[in-house]
Amino acid sequence: MYKQKIAEEIIRLRLSQMIVNEEHKKGQFKIPLHLAMGHEAIAVAVSEIMQDDDFLLPTHRNMAYNLARAGSLRPILHEYLLKPTGLNGGRSGSMNLLNPARGIVYTSSILGNQFPVAVGLAMAGKIFKKNRVTIVMGGDGSIEEGTFYESMLMARSLNLPVIFIIENNDWSMSTRIHERRSPIDLSLFAESLDIRYVHLEGNNPYLYVDVLKDLRKFSLENSVPVCVEVKVSTLGVFSFKTLEHPEGEPLHPHMGSTPAVSLDKGPMIEESEKDPVFVLTKLIGRPTMEEIARKQRAAIEKEIET
Repeated sequence: MYKQKIAEEIIRLRLSQMIVNEEHKKGQFKIPLHLAMGHEAIAVAVSEIMQDDDFLLPTHRNMAYNLARAGSLRPILHEYLLKPTGLNGGRSGSMNLLNPARGIVYTSSILGNQFPVAVGLAMAGKIFKKNRVTIVMGGDGSIEEGTFYESMLMARSLNLPVIFIIENNDWSMSTRIHERRSPIDLSLFAESLDIRYVHLEGNNPYLYVDVLKDLRKFSLENSVPVCVEVKVSTLGVFSFKTLEHPEGEPLHPHMGSTPAVSLDKGPMIEESEKDPVFVLTKLIGRPTMEEIARKQRAAIEKEIET
């Protein structure tokens, strides 16, 4: 049942985002949206290991995490549509979407702004003797900010149970890492602060859950921060013709909809380990995946129609 639940969640998150993408293509939204197709495995794993008192501070690309914690699309879709029936009454939009009842206590459109807030929350938890782990997310672009170093240093100096998770998708807006900066070895960075570092890749959700469970226990029992770097691919890259590239240049779906993804083609976008749904299909079999997808799509569409 545990593996079935994880599989259903991966596919639910993917189909929910595909539905949002289709609505975006129709021009239904007045706010910026950041799809996170390709981030489902780590989002589901984080949600799975969270306890009732834990805090989660995602990035501006928080769609997968909010979907995982909310358990349904309707309140999030209504928030994106700025309806009073939205998760935050239609007042937060996407980049600042909160769900305190499910542990998402802060998000920010400011790059790296979530790191010091997470450390402050962890310090308060320690002062008031809360049995809590604070999980804070960042992208590979956010580690270029001073707030990342300062927050890691303070969390280690104060011995705070914080899990720093860096989603490395190789992009910051429309530029790749090699186009904008020299390499940063996050493992050496963590080692310099005497912080345990773990690298995750491959999009196996069951492995991610097991590793994160162990890290949560380690961080809480020893009252120390840990650093996790997870390799993700934000799926939906499409070709864009320019004067410099008349035949088309790959464009990262940083914000907005992507024409490269269609709901009617099913939940799998790429037949590679970049796609959590493809990895899941290898683990549970294609017939099982397709049956789950059929049921999940029907349930989601029925939910948002009411």
